[in-house]
Amino acid sequence: MSEEDKARRFQENALPHLNAAYNLARWLVRNDQDAQDAVQEAYLRAYRFFDGVRGDTGRAWLLAIVRNTCYTWMQQNREQQLAAEFDENCHGLDEQGTATGLSEGLDHPESILTRQDDARQLNAALQALPLEFREVLVLRELEELSYKEIASLMSVPIGTVMSRLARGRTLLRARLKRANGG
Repeated sequence: MSEEDKARRFQENALPHLNAAYNLARWLVRNDQDAQDAVQEAYLRAYRFFDGVRGDTGRAWLLAIVRNTCYTWMQQNREQQLAAEFDENCHGLDEQGTATGLSEGLDHPESILTRQDDARQLNAALQALPLEFREVLVLRELEELSYKEIASLMSVPIGTVMSRLARGRTLLRARLKRANGG
């Protein structure tokens, strides 16, 4: 394949996913400039290895590279962020198995989103989640990847994806409840 063909094919398959790549990087590294740098590095890596890509694997393949690039960047620059501390008061469950601080009325995200500052609260709550839960929520809820794609991208079993999603959603609801004075 000529370099021109490779460049054209890369543009057709990878560039449409630039927003998704940046979105994932932004949620992982928590900084606009660092996310831009990570996406740029990820696209360079993707282009370098694009000859080996067959078929239409674009989005999940690219997001896996973005994810790995972000993790490499965080290991080199912020190793302490990878080891999120588990605080039982923030992340714990009560005797009924629900998140600490959760109560009636917050089961429907639509009711939360009706208030003026909901987007800010949601972003803040998502940012505050431990990385493993934040990552899977972003991939599923914002980027709309399937469980199978997420499992493949993260190199974990589908059951792990499902449990992280369930736990992440529970923690997110609890954080939103606390932010609303509940």
